Amino acid sequence: MSDKIENSKNVTSETKGDSAIRVMGSRDINKLRTSAKIGKGAGMVLTYIFLIFIAVVVLFPFYWMIISSLKTLDEYKLSVPTLFPETIVFGNYAEAFTQANLGRLFLNTVYVGLVSTILSLVITVLSAFAFARLEFKGKNALFAVLLATMMIPGELFTITNYQTVFYLNWMNTFTVLIVPFLVSVFYIYLLKQNFMQIPNELYLAAKVDGTSDLKYLWRVMIPLSLPTLISITILKMMGAWNSYVWPNLVTDSDEYRLITNGLRNAFVESTGDVNIPVQMAAVAIVSAPLFLVFLFLRKYIMKGVSRSGIKG
Repeated sequence: MSDKIENSKNVTSETKGDSAIRVMGSRDINKLRTSAKIGKGAGMVLTYIFLIFIAVVVLFPFYWMIISSLKTLDEYKLSVPTLFPETIVFGNYAEAFTQANLGRLFLNTVYVGLVSTILSLVITVLSAFAFARLEFKGKNALFAVLLATMMIPGELFTITNYQTVFYLNWMNTFTVLIVPFLVSVFYIYLLKQNFMQIPNELYLAAKVDGTSDLKYLWRVMIPLSLPTLISITILKMMGAWNSYVWPNLVTDSDEYRLITNGLRNAFVESTGDVNIPVQMAAVAIVSAPLFLVFLFLRKYIMKGVSRSGIKG
């Protein structure tokens, strides 16, 4: 009888001990969960603070461009700059458009951009197809040499390109703005990687059916690689829109000036001073198309680049 009582006491004490351990364990787990939530929340807060700070640093120059374009010249020259215009002057935009002859600059830039983009796409598609599907002696060595040229800074080609176009008498023509930059090794590499993702069995089956290479390229490979082609088109147009050094070297006639170099001396007053608010208005007008292109077509750029970076 006494043994049963002692056993029952032991069981009771063990049960109490287990329950106490469970209570302590649940408290520790709750503390760990609470500390984890606090740490996660603090990390999120710090992350958002950092992102907001970076966003302010990146966006502030654009904000300054906009508010400067809406100020008068006297307000812009104040020793203590204002963060918002005291008097909003929308007339700076109309003055910028007429004073810099932006209409002509826009037409020249769009013409050079469209022609160079179309010709560059033709060269890029044919070259990428040749390296991706055709077999010829020295293909890998030639492609390796092309990739090696990407290691050379583009500024090193400026002198030789300038001498070449000077001897060809291309100065102050649209040809000198288009031809020297039709071939891009990066675009060829980007599209070749995309072409390599298309199963080679499709090409072999098409050849068995008697399909020519150009027909297979037009009917199969181009439709399947459309996101990358859209990305290349956008990047090429943006490159033509933003080019400054080369157009400034090879053109000194207003008839062939592009937007970037056309705005260089367009706002110098008779006193030698630059009308900064009007110049900022012109820069805002010129920048607007690029913002719109990135805003509405950024998904095509990301999709094309991401697809070209994966081989499978």
